[in-house]
Amino acid sequence: MQAPTLANTLLLVDEETGVLNALCHLLGQGGYNILSADSGKAGLRILREQTVDVILSEQHMSGMSGDEFLHQAKILQPDSVRMLLTGDQEIQSVARTVNKGSVYKFLTKPWNDEQLRATVAEAFVYKGLCDHNRHLAQTLAETNQKLFENNQHLQQLLEEKQYRIQLGEKVVKVLHEVTQLVPLPLLGVDDNGMVASANEAAQKLFGAHALLLGGQISTLLSPKLLQHIMQNEGDEKDVDIPPFIAADGKLYNLRCRTLGLRSQASGKLIIFMPQNND
Repeated sequence: MQAPTLANTLLLVDEETGVLNALCHLLGQGGYNILSADSGKAGLRILREQTVDVILSEQHMSGMSGDEFLHQAKILQPDSVRMLLTGDQEIQSVARTVNKGSVYKFLTKPWNDEQLRATVAEAFVYKGLCDHNRHLAQTLAETNQKLFENNQHLQQLLEEKQYRIQLGEKVVKVLHEVTQLVPLPLLGVDDNGMVASANEAAQKLFGAHALLLGGQISTLLSPKLLQHIMQNEGDEKDVDIPPFIAADGKLYNLRCRTLGLRSQASGKLIIFMPQNND
C-alpha cells in the first residue's frame, strides 16, 4: 500500500552524485518535497513506497536507462508526470519514448537553470490539472451511477404502481359485475346525496327510463325515508327504515349502511329488500 502523498513531491533520479546534488539544490528552491535516487532500481523502490507527483530522470544510466525506468514508473504510478533529462545525441530515441506515453516531456543537457525550474513548475501545474480532472470525472461517474440507480428505483416504483392500478381496475370491474348480479336492488349514495352506483335490480325497480346514476336520491325517495337514512350517520349496524312502496305497489324494506367505517369510502349503501307478500 502506498503512503499518502506529500504536497508537490518531486523524485530526481541520476547515478552521478554531482549532477544529482546540483538538481536537488537548484529545484529545492521551489519549495518541493524532493526525493532522490542514484539509480533506476533505487527510484523504483521509492515509487513502491511513496506516491510521487513529478519524476525527473537522467537518460544515460548503467543497469537501467532513464526511459526504461520511466516506463516502469508509469506502471507503478500511472498518474505521475514523468520527464527525461538527456543529451542532444539521444533525442531521437527519447522521442520514441515520449510517443509511447511514458514521458511527458524531455530536457536536454546542459540545462538552463531558469528553463528547468519553469518546466518543473509547469509539470506540477499539469499534474494538478490532471488530478482535478480525474476527481471531476470520478465525481461525475458516481453521480451518474446514483442517477442510474435512482432511475431504476423510480422505474420499479412506476411499474409497481402501474401494476396496482391495473389490479385495482380489475377488482373494480369484478366488484361492479358482482354488484350487478345481486338480485336485490342496491343504491350507492355519496355524501352529497348523489347516486354514485346502482345495480340492474335497482334500475328495474325504478324503471328503465329512470335516471339513477348522477341523480339525487331525493328524487327517488320520500323526505320521510331520507330522514331515516340521514339518521343512520356513523352507525356500524344496518338500520331498518320504513317500507318503500314501489311503482308497481310492492313493498320493500330498506336497510342502510354508512360506508367508510372500515375503509376510505364515504356515503351510504341502501338495500331494497322485498317484503314477503304471502
